[in-house]
Amino acid sequence: MHTNKLANPGPLGLMGFGMTTILLNLHNAGFFPVNSAIVSMGIFFGGIAQIFAGILEYKKGNTFGLTAFTAYGSFWLTLVGIWLLPRMELAEPTEASVLGIYLALWGVFTLFMFFGTLPGNRVLQFVFASLTLLFALLAIGNITGNHAILTLAGYEGVICGASAIYLAMAEVLNEQFGRTVLPIGARSA
Repeated sequence: MHTNKLANPGPLGLMGFGMTTILLNLHNAGFFPVNSAIVSMGIFFGGIAQIFAGILEYKKGNTFGLTAFTAYGSFWLTLVGIWLLPRMELAEPTEASVLGIYLALWGVFTLFMFFGTLPGNRVLQFVFASLTLLFALLAIGNITGNHAILTLAGYEGVICGASAIYLAMAEVLNEQFGRTVLPIGARSA
């Protein structure tokens, strides 16, 4: 009997999320303005690659992975739309307070997704906990206009993105070597 082992699309989605999150949050921390590198990363790696990973998670029967990757891929595409549509004169610019509400909604979604990580490994829990905090800081910073909070969010976002990259590489290397190369705090059954 032939068994068809499907590859793990998780590392692709995690890298798309992690690298894009780090790049955007270096901007939030004040290192550089939003530029074509951030916009391109948001469309192609944070957006399209994550949606692709989510569709592949569907094939594996992973509802959590499907929901997370397609939703956050869509987050990146909508964020790029928020930046580009006004420049293309297709929509009015988004006020900071409305952007804050947009980010708060993503924070609520992320909090519920965090609860879905509780049966999983500790690194995945950290990714979602730190992402929930990131959305909260960004929402509060935008709604209140407090740039110090937005700068803090930038630094926290770099940590969040780095944790996703770590998990992606742990999944790849641990599978490749057939043993734990990078620990992820796997929960015992």
